[in-house]
Amino acid sequence: MTPQHVDLILTHAIVLTMDAEFHIYEPGAVAIQGNTIVAVGPEAEITAAYTAAEIHDCSGKVLSPGLINAHTHVPMTLLRGLADDLRLDVWLLGYIMPVERQFVSPEFVYLGTRLATAELIRSGVTTFADMYYFEEEVAKAAAEAGMRALAAETILKFPSPDARSYEEGLEYAREFIARWKGHPLIVPGIAPHAPYTVTDEMWHAATQLALEFDVPIHTHLAETAQEVEAMREAHDMPVIPYIKKQGVFEAKVLAAHCVHIDRGEMHTLHHWGVGVAHNPSSNLKLADGIAPVAEMLSIGLQVGIGTDGPSSNNDLDMFEEVRLAALLAKGATGDPTVLPAKQAWAMATRLGAHALHMGDLTGSLEPGKRADLILIDISPVHNAPRFRRDPDGIYAQLVYAAKSTDVTDVMVDGRWLMRDRRLLTVDEADMLAEARDYAREVDAFLIEREKSVLSKLVAIESATEAESFEVQLKVKIEDPEAIARRIEQAEGLQIIYRRHYREYDIYFGFGKPEEGFLRYREDEFVEPDGSISRVRSRLTLIGPAHERAFPGAVLLSRSRYLASATHSPRFYREYFQPATEHTVEKDRLRWKVAFKETEFFINIDRITQPPLGTFLEIKSRTWSRRDAERKAAMAAELLRLLGLDDAETVSQDYIAMLEA
Repeated sequence: MTPQHVDLILTHAIVLTMDAEFHIYEPGAVAIQGNTIVAVGPEAEITAAYTAAEIHDCSGKVLSPGLINAHTHVPMTLLRGLADDLRLDVWLLGYIMPVERQFVSPEFVYLGTRLATAELIRSGVTTFADMYYFEEEVAKAAAEAGMRALAAETILKFPSPDARSYEEGLEYAREFIARWKGHPLIVPGIAPHAPYTVTDEMWHAATQLALEFDVPIHTHLAETAQEVEAMREAHDMPVIPYIKKQGVFEAKVLAAHCVHIDRGEMHTLHHWGVGVAHNPSSNLKLADGIAPVAEMLSIGLQVGIGTDGPSSNNDLDMFEEVRLAALLAKGATGDPTVLPAKQAWAMATRLGAHALHMGDLTGSLEPGKRADLILIDISPVHNAPRFRRDPDGIYAQLVYAAKSTDVTDVMVDGRWLMRDRRLLTVDEADMLAEARDYAREVDAFLIEREKSVLSKLVAIESATEAESFEVQLKVKIEDPEAIARRIEQAEGLQIIYRRHYREYDIYFGFGKPEEGFLRYREDEFVEPDGSISRVRSRLTLIGPAHERAFPGAVLLSRSRYLASATHSPRFYREYFQPATEHTVEKDRLRWKVAFKETEFFINIDRITQPPLGTFLEIKSRTWSRRDAERKAAMAAELLRLLGLDDAETVSQDYIAMLEA
């Protein structure tokens, strides 16, 4: 029988096919024609059946399928090390997203991806799953480097660097998918970011788009316990049932993290063919928890391994991730036999490819699949000696002893991207210089932002400036019920509305008088029957007070900025890093009144924590100093109208009383 001619035969290798039967051939060989694997087997059989224009001696190295990085955000190489040792929400919403709004552009994404491809190739990665902004630039850079990628365009419910609205993001995704669908290396997709950043309407639209073009959805699911708890509070169900209810699993889904899911949710994911991307380093670094990977695998889920973004890992080294995945599973279960090295390597290759819904193309060395492969040198001292008693020992060497620097050669789609540790498709020197320029600009931006509490507030919330002058007259009272009756019955006093609140205030101080205080307030609206009808949270940045006394009143001149409180007190505590913190709890009766055609607020405040007593406040605000002086005089008249002109005047805010 005449040998078949092919383009390339790789010989003298330890061939790990990573097929379903985990075939190993030593010495083994692989025959390649164009971009496709033609044959895999014992070296003697392959060289007898095939001839080639080029025969490459692998010198006893391990020949493995290329590694699959199942979840990452590769342009974030340019944000590596930006803000570490923070919780996920503070890290993401307090630092990463504000910097992204300022700096992320097509040029930023393209450079960050090019930098990432160099790192990925050097560590033996041939395919990665990405989600970010301007994803077309990710696709371009990956294709130019010769890498295979799932490139999924992010959509969010708030403005992002490449879309002023989710509708714009959806349209960008549609156009991107239409242009790249069918590319030999790039699989385009859509990435609704996460349940806490995407609405029901957006889930439905993203799913319909994915089904229309038959492309994957790439998303984050059940990453933190906080996310799961918020979902239960908002929808009375965990994350996975909520996503199923939206119909998302009708499409091909790659779900990153899945740290906080139970066995029933795992069965749901398995039933719908959802791929899972386990991100051990990122989950540990952000203290998200440890995903129940061993249980997922026992059910039959296709679980791959990802690095997550290089700003939350902080590298793209899959060798580190595979080793950590195996060790974490053992430590979390207390069972050293859980997730053996062979299975961990399968997660990084075949199972990862299936999680990305690319299992028909890559992930194992089998005839008909693309020639995506790597060579790993196991001769260095950190991997010596080699024992041959157990055939599976080679997997243990790769997972527990090998390093990414042991990768010597990388091929994708039949094309060499690295030979003898020399990159062939990416030039690192110029990229590193450009990255340093970005780092200087980002540093300057954050240094300027950190100069004031206001600039930090504006970076994360929509803060608006309030009236600069506040007239405040405060007296201590002993009989609040009697005073309330006087307010209701006073002649010349028109009541516009009345309210009853319970207020919980946290005052964050910053050790500098010029910074003032940031007040976090939760208002509970109390109905006449005592029930709570709604709760409102807001922030007020109160600048330093400049007191000027008027007859019977105090004029406080200050800068005040208001913002909705969209995060928890814990978030603001960790983000702003206050020097002091005081809590004030009070029951407030409030009247908005008109007195001589001028509006005032009258509050009766019973301070319960700390027990400071009960106070009556008369307040009004204005932009005008002259108007403030007029209102100060009127406030004194109003006090006399209520029969309190002899009451003890208090010239301090509640926070000032606590600080005194």
